[in-house]
Amino acid sequence: MNLSNSRTVSDLSIYPDNSWIVGDKVFSSRLMLGTGKYKSIEVACKSIQKSQASIVTVAMRRLQNANNLPQDNLLYSLPWDILWLLPNTAGCTTADEAVRVASFGREICKRLGQETNTFVKLEVIPDSRHLFPDPVGTLKAAEYLVSKGYVVLPYIFPDPMLAKQLEELGCATVMPLGSPIGSGQGIKNLENIQAIIDRSAIPVVVDAGIGTASDAVKAMEIGSSAVLVNSAIAHANCPVSMANAMRLGVLSGRYASVAGRMKEYDRAIASSPSTGILP
Repeated sequence: MNLSNSRTVSDLSIYPDNSWIVGDKVFSSRLMLGTGKYKSIEVACKSIQKSQASIVTVAMRRLQNANNLPQDNLLYSLPWDILWLLPNTAGCTTADEAVRVASFGREICKRLGQETNTFVKLEVIPDSRHLFPDPVGTLKAAEYLVSKGYVVLPYIFPDPMLAKQLEELGCATVMPLGSPIGSGQGIKNLENIQAIIDRSAIPVVVDAGIGTASDAVKAMEIGSSAVLVNSAIAHANCPVSMANAMRLGVLSGRYASVAGRMKEYDRAIASSPSTGILP
């Protein structure tokens, strides 16, 4: 068998470019990680390292103030020369509160040496039971933050109309939930998320509800730009191994999305030729 003209696995051109852009910044990994719920700082750091994530999000309300951060805080344990901090407004129940916390996050970025970092993951969640985001409050806060030069990544219920409105306001991404925060139920809103992806000119990041690597694969297969994972890794029996599984899942789903799946048929199609068969 002549393989002289075949492309080998060493020819990296057969693989898609996995870099992507948020705002005007290029990131090499399409896996984003949260930093809550880990059993220890050591486990969190090892998991983040194994994931090879480029963007790490931290809830600003867990920090007291920019001038009095505890020295054992995870912020002091991560390599911010290679990671990009995404401050988030988790825990905020109103648009005004989210705006204040976003400003605080900006100061934290400066303190860590990321002077040009104006990113914010926008969460406005008044519902303490189901933790569904407030669409009106999110729109209000997003409009203000965009006008002030922030790179806004809003967390939303998978509503295609809301996603389009946020895009038109100037948000850098939209981040629809796959299922309720921390539930591990996987992607329960697949059709809505697909509709958002199909209509969006900005990156779509599936956030919340991912429970295992196959959920990350599915999110990427349908065309998501990235996924954000926290609980699925932090609550795994071995977080470091799950972080690696998520890394591979994102890559697998991305490759499948770019390759394009085969057409589905309603009957069996023989894989062997029906002609030229010896009698």
